[in-house]
Amino acid sequence: MKKIISFCSILILIISFFFTKDIHAQGSTASDTVIMGASYANEIYYSMANGKILTSPRNSWDIAFRTKKFSSSILINDGMGVVLYTYPKSGITGWAAMDTSGFASWTPMYNDPLDWENGAFSRNAKGYPDYGWAVYNEITHDLLADSLYVIKLRDGSFRKLWIVDKHSVQATFHFRFARLDGSDEHTDTLNLSNDLATDFVGFSLQTNMRVDFQPLKDSWDMVFTKYMSIQPGGTPYPVVGVLSNPDIKTNRFYPVPLTYTNWQANSWDSLRSAVGYDWKVLDNQTYTYTMKDSLVYFIQPLNKDIYKLYFTAYAASTSGFIGFTREKLLSFGITEPSLRGLNVTVFPNPVRATLHLLVSGQTGDEIHIVLSDLSGRQLGADHPGRLTEGPNQFSFDVSGFNPGVYFVTVSTAATKAVTKVIIIR
Repeated sequence: MKKIISFCSILILIISFFFTKDIHAQGSTASDTVIMGASYANEIYYSMANGKILTSPRNSWDIAFRTKKFSSSILINDGMGVVLYTYPKSGITGWAAMDTSGFASWTPMYNDPLDWENGAFSRNAKGYPDYGWAVYNEITHDLLADSLYVIKLRDGSFRKLWIVDKHSVQATFHFRFARLDGSDEHTDTLNLSNDLATDFVGFSLQTNMRVDFQPLKDSWDMVFTKYMSIQPGGTPYPVVGVLSNPDIKTNRFYPVPLTYTNWQANSWDSLRSAVGYDWKVLDNQTYTYTMKDSLVYFIQPLNKDIYKLYFTAYAASTSGFIGFTREKLLSFGITEPSLRGLNVTVFPNPVRATLHLLVSGQTGDEIHIVLSDLSGRQLGADHPGRLTEGPNQFSFDVSGFNPGVYFVTVSTAATKAVTKVIIIR
């Protein structure tokens, strides 16, 4: 009976979300959903500014190589059951006669849930110049393998694997793999020199094929996916959650009201799983999930805008349905147009001491500039006179103001432009 009630509740939840979803909401707040599919068949790449970017099948690759020329990172598809083991009985000289007796005692390795650069192949790294699977050559800048591996694939079968080397300047990997008895051996080259605009390129050891599973790295902020995390007791465990683009920043606040906007109160976090999976809580009585109360995230994409994010629904593996609300709080270096051609650009933003404004508009218009806080309280005003032709620059000392979010209002008799400004220390 519990399973029937749980399924009906999930179905009602999904239907209600589709009928109430407001992706084109007025202003900067929007409710949105992603659907990963039954058993989380897909991962969803998502942009805070543009919504869903790409739906990518998770069951398509076994290992993935980072495209950066001077990166050693190689991931495994641990969310699909891929597991990596370092061969403990020899270095690369043991390739031909690999002995897997005693395999049950070997230590499984997974990707670091906190760091994209620390993939499963790097888990035994000892520090420069030893990067786990290879040693760095200071003369050629290449990575030369010193380890062999056994890898369990998505389908449960096993391969022996040797990442032979990486020619860093050419962004080229060479690797070999075969079945444990040495049959069906392949030697492959993966040239990533034309793939630097993406972050990782996958490879299927089952089909011996390259897999392009990621969009361009500057097009997405988060990916909804299944991955291996580390539980508080140190045990690896598969979870469903959100991983961050390596180049964005995240801030988490708990417990706070969902109206909370003071993202400056904590420092930014650039970890791989800064959003993570623990925004939901399993009810062990009903086997359904509820959202963790009073949990708010702030996201800063590459363009430095600020978004608020909080989760509203989760339907587990029946559909992989996730509901959330995103709100744009701040645009960085905003240019505000008006109906009469009044344009205002503020910089730097955030600002520590001196705020600069570039204002252009109708020549001869008298303008007024006002700084106010979030409550609307006016903190300073200036009457700089009339606009001349072209951009007019004005500068203001804000070093005496407390850190926080403020508004700069530039107005004429006909119109006005309002811009958010962050003051930091």
